[in-house]
Amino acid sequence: MKIGHIIGRVTFGHKLDSYKGGRFFLVLPATREQLLRDSLEPLPKGNSLVMFDDLGADIGDRVAFSEGGEACMAFCDETPVDAYNCMILEKLHYSPPGEGETL
Repeated sequence: MKIGHIIGRVTFGHKLDSYKGGRFFLVLPATREQLLRDSLEPLPKGNSLVMFDDLGADIGDRVAFSEGGEACMAFCDETPVDAYNCMILEKLHYSPPGEGETL
């Protein structure tokens, strides 16, 4: 699971029935440095990805999302999706392990 920031909407002319009730967004994954500074400055171009959301997120929200095979598990049938919104984050406290510590 990764943390990201929604920066835009994606619109399709035709969607599968599996996607009904949800929307697609463009999300920028957050770096460790951004999480430490609690900053959402944009990453370099090319780092964004398309994420499916059926939780009601919107542009500007910080979200936790899964990618790949884990993202597809949110659907009952085989549905192609690169990333899926798992939760909308209201508050985030990031405290990385100290030197020599492991998770």
